Amino acid sequence: MPLNKRCIILGASGFIGSRLCEVLGSKMPNLKAFGRNPLYPEAFKQCRWIEGDFSDVNQVSNAIADCDTVIHLVNATTPASANVNRVADLEANVVSTLNLLDACVNSGVKKVIFISSGGTVYGVPSVVPTPESAPNDPITAYGVSKLTIEKYLSLYHHLYGLDYCVLRVANPYGPYQTNKKNQGVIAAFFRHIIHDEPIDVWGDGSVVRDYVYIDDVVNAIELALFNSYKEKIFNIGSGRGVSIKEIIASLEAVVGSSIDVNYLPGRNMDVPVSVLDVSRASRDLGWAPKISFDEGIRNTFDWIKASGL
Repeated sequence: MPLNKRCIILGASGFIGSRLCEVLGSKMPNLKAFGRNPLYPEAFKQCRWIEGDFSDVNQVSNAIADCDTVIHLVNATTPASANVNRVADLEANVVSTLNLLDACVNSGVKKVIFISSGGTVYGVPSVVPTPESAPNDPITAYGVSKLTIEKYLSLYHHLYGLDYCVLRVANPYGPYQTNKKNQGVIAAFFRHIIHDEPIDVWGDGSVVRDYVYIDDVVNAIELALFNSYKEKIFNIGSGRGVSIKEIIASLEAVVGSSIDVNYLPGRNMDVPVSVLDVSRASRDLGWAPKISFDEGIRNTFDWIKASGL
């Protein structure tokens, strides 16, 4: 692994960023982490932490100035909030990313790794499991923004030779996921259970998603970081679908008690089934998920209990 790579992680204070910094910090002496209000400062002990706002182009430009690689994890909205205020979503995510890409070109950054959304860019999938070649018809503004950023990365590669890799991550879960932004079904459910509160389920619990453990996501980012490929877009998921009802059953098995559930009306932003085909990542990245769903659930519960959340 090239230890002299000068890399910065943008959006480092979030769920994926916290775990990524913890893992890469022990391997890369020149790693920088950019973000706001880290909830777990211990995750950044071996990084150079830079407090900043992604929407401030000057702060971002200064942060990336001496870097050759940028990992873009910034996620300023959620699927629900993006639909409520589409203009704000566009400004916070797409416009700010365009400013980042201009700064990358101006400062000589060689490569950008962007964490996209395997759960929203395909919309209602035409085939399940869904390959990267499937049509992209998002049904949320969140998915539209992710897809737009992917297209701009391709444009900047064409215009300026800026290398990039897009990882369309399914539904990540595991340690450091706090549900602070109302994302993360598993984290949210666990916290309600620990506090003896009922959980809310939109619809009848039949919605199926692809859940991938955080360490498998980090491994995919590492592989994308230190290699270059002809293909630029990779699905990162478990390749297996799990329904909300199955999640509840798994959580009940881990905590050893039944869970009270409030069933609420379904939402039109929720596609019925979303499962990713990860064969391209297996073939080209040499990547495969290693942590089973049951093992990941146990690990997550152990971490939540130990963290006192």
